[in-house]
Amino acid sequence: MAVDVLLGLQWGDEGKGKIVDYLANQYDVVARFQGGPNAGHTLKINGENFVLHTIPSGIFHENVTNIIGNGVVIDPIVFKKEIEKVRALGVDTGNLMISNRAQLILPTHKQLDAASENKKGKAKIGSTLRGIGPAYMDKTGRNGLRVGDILTNNFKERYQALKLKHATLLELYGQETDITEIEKEWFEGIELLSTLNIVSAEYVINEFISEGKNVLAEGAQGTMLDIDFGTYPFVTSSNTISSSACIGLGIPPTQIREVIGITKAYCTRVGSGPFPTELTGETGDFLRQKGGEFGATTGRPRRCGWIDLPALRYSSILNGLTQLVITKIDILNEFEEIGICTEYNIDGNLTTELPYDLAERNITPVVKMLKGWNQPINQIHNYEELPMEFINLVESIENYIGVKASIISNGPHREELILKAQPEAV
Repeated sequence: MAVDVLLGLQWGDEGKGKIVDYLANQYDVVARFQGGPNAGHTLKINGENFVLHTIPSGIFHENVTNIIGNGVVIDPIVFKKEIEKVRALGVDTGNLMISNRAQLILPTHKQLDAASENKKGKAKIGSTLRGIGPAYMDKTGRNGLRVGDILTNNFKERYQALKLKHATLLELYGQETDITEIEKEWFEGIELLSTLNIVSAEYVINEFISEGKNVLAEGAQGTMLDIDFGTYPFVTSSNTISSSACIGLGIPPTQIREVIGITKAYCTRVGSGPFPTELTGETGDFLRQKGGEFGATTGRPRRCGWIDLPALRYSSILNGLTQLVITKIDILNEFEEIGICTEYNIDGNLTTELPYDLAERNITPVVKMLKGWNQPINQIHNYEELPMEFINLVESIENYIGVKASIISNGPHREELILKAQPEAV
């Protein structure tokens, strides 16, 4: 057996948590390969929403091993709270492993994040202010602290040295570094981390593969937020595409089998940055309210718009997509017409390609309106029983990107799924 990768195809918030939770029982291992507590994977547990920020979405399945890979950055404060909430639900976290190579987010990383964002003024990128960017900067600058370091005798000295470096940088922003209270909480998180299964995850996961076990690599954020291929500079600080699963877990590319990409039936985005199909009027407000479109991590209202097919095909190409999952299609139940963007008009020229400087272009989307089905479809599980207008939307997406949908989510609960074609991956 080998590794299947599951990731978002838009700007995050595509509903990855529910899909991983649904698929998890069919895998032996679920592993997060990038991102940090800026992620918010929402699952419906016992009728209530539960948001995971760092822990893989397979944690609620007792027979699944969950791994936090080396590509992830961990905030000990957030992580401790998350562990406590999971345990309060009666979940045994003994099936959780953490890479000793995963980087730590320090309290001063958050201060640097906020100071940097404030300095940008109107050019703010919409950071979640979770310290993600500064933590990845220290990683690439070869200054960062890693999870394995907390088990060394000189960890506190190394922490103080990095904290001092951050204090010097914060002085340039005119900021102080009084973190007495939060620092106490941070070291409590470190103490908890030290009691968990800290492992050389690259050895562990490759051993699982050699034993013939199925591994699901879980991505965070979405393709359009990739540091290289997203809408730069309004992107996250890590690579979010399928190839980064190899680097974020320590597995060879030859082990990747299926790439399962998730898209909403419309588009959303949190924070600043280009959004060609954004709807700023009543339709956008209606989408937001119907979809409950508020950030799982930040609580910020999401910007909403029609599905962007050129961007979706771009994501499909970058990821080598083999399986498509469409989520939140039920949010469109009450629409008389549903828009799909098929091309961009850039300076009078029509194109289906995303320009590298998308953030600096004046783009007008070419939107085709499809007739809506205007009826509830949440209780339908057989694809053939769906309204023709529903099927027309799905097929329009499939034909445009050249990948068939295997799963369609028609509601927030685990059982509200339409298995159009069961993925070969599982």
